[in-house]
Amino acid sequence: QKKKFNLSGPIAFAIAVLVLLIFIPFNLISNYYDKVIDMTPSGQYTLTDKAAEILKETSGQQIDVFFLDDELVFEKYPQSLPVYHTLSELEKRDNITLTYFDPDENITLAKELDPDGILGMEADDIFIRANNTVKRIPYAKLWSRNSQELLEYAGEEVVMSAIKLCTDGNLPKVYFITGYSDKTIDNVYSGYADAIASDNYSVESLDLSSVDAVPSDAAIVYLAGCDRDISAADREKLSKYIDNGGAISMILPPSETEGRFTNIENLLAKFELSMDYNQISESNKAYQYRDQDNMQSPDYFKVSYPMPGEDQSENLTSELNNTIAAGNTMSSDMVGISHCRSFSALTSSSEMIEKNSIIENLPTSQDSGEYTVISTPMGGDKDTAKEAEALSNSPVILGWYSYNKQTGAKLIAVGSDDIIQNEAVSPNTVASRTLVLFSNTWLFNSDISMGIGNKSNSYDLMHFDSAEAATSAMNRNFIFPAILALCGLAVWLKRRYA
Repeated sequence: QKKKFNLSGPIAFAIAVLVLLIFIPFNLISNYYDKVIDMTPSGQYTLTDKAAEILKETSGQQIDVFFLDDELVFEKYPQSLPVYHTLSELEKRDNITLTYFDPDENITLAKELDPDGILGMEADDIFIRANNTVKRIPYAKLWSRNSQELLEYAGEEVVMSAIKLCTDGNLPKVYFITGYSDKTIDNVYSGYADAIASDNYSVESLDLSSVDAVPSDAAIVYLAGCDRDISAADREKLSKYIDNGGAISMILPPSETEGRFTNIENLLAKFELSMDYNQISESNKAYQYRDQDNMQSPDYFKVSYPMPGEDQSENLTSELNNTIAAGNTMSSDMVGISHCRSFSALTSSSEMIEKNSIIENLPTSQDSGEYTVISTPMGGDKDTAKEAEALSNSPVILGWYSYNKQTGAKLIAVGSDDIIQNEAVSPNTVASRTLVLFSNTWLFNSDISMGIGNKSNSYDLMHFDSAEAATSAMNRNFIFPAILALCGLAVWLKRRYA
């Protein structure tokens, strides 16, 4: 029988040769010229038009970019390639230099970027330096999770924001008002001031009596540790600052000073809050922590950080609560506060003011509605003493946020300054200190919004009503085609010499 002429083998061979002839040179050329074809839906490997515009605007200034690791790290962790391509695009600009280095090996360069050790350095951080301004970008900030908890690349937005901030040459300023306490950022608050500075703020002292108004470059004003009332003149300056949308953090511990702090009360009233003239302690030993002398103390006690309600637009506590629940860097033994006064909401309220508690005492059990705190009158007058005594064995609020939706003014009010002191802070109160530190970003975010946004990965998702439906879909889409392919292969093997 005459053998049939079959061209399938030669055709397959020819196709294979063509593939090799086309794609091998193409890949070699691409690698040689470091060309990348960005096929990601959100353009993770390509700079946006907005980013290109920012780089064009800043092309006249020298910009130094530093990545705190070896370039080879991107080969080990391919999921971080969007970061590599952003850095590579920056390096193409004539006015931008890119340096990869290990801060443990190149100590001189690390010291040059952070001479006082305030910013801190960790592997894979990015540093931007321009116009005598240095901004650190922690690696974690290059990524964000969306509402579905899917990881998105935020690096281009964050890096361009840092470039814009540094080339402008001005870090947002945080002022600590002086003159109303012996505690300053030069002594007991110095560590906390350094922590603020490490998040790319400039921190300075401010004597309000020596200026006509709160400086126009003030991003946040701190009124901390007052043991006497502020002057009427300073109240007016702060009042105008608040009316113009200013951000203020009041860290007001208990004070033995007799008489009311009427000027401070006036400022709090702008946010529909009042201060209680008391010191809160906890009689329930199960909620007590140890003091600086390692003795169990009613003045050191466990608190909670309430989650925002559905009708509230601001959220200051979720991130902290998630961190505590994860238990990696913070545990449930660190959720305390010490030597603290309480605050109350005024009876009057406006739709323009949104306020909510951020630190509260705990009930004896979740559903009991019974409380065991003792409110001891301190400072103030006879009227405030009666009001303070009435707060014992009741829910009290030890920290608030308040936000004026009309003017944009923002307030953080916390009744303990132990948590921002160098030595008075206890390991059991770390979470409360962290909350106050986190609140600075809410008061004023040092990252400039560039309008670039996050770049997401694209995922195809299939949802099934039941396991049976999923099994059926797998059979249709995978198993049956695989069986057909095997049958086809068997037929071809049987007939290949026919």
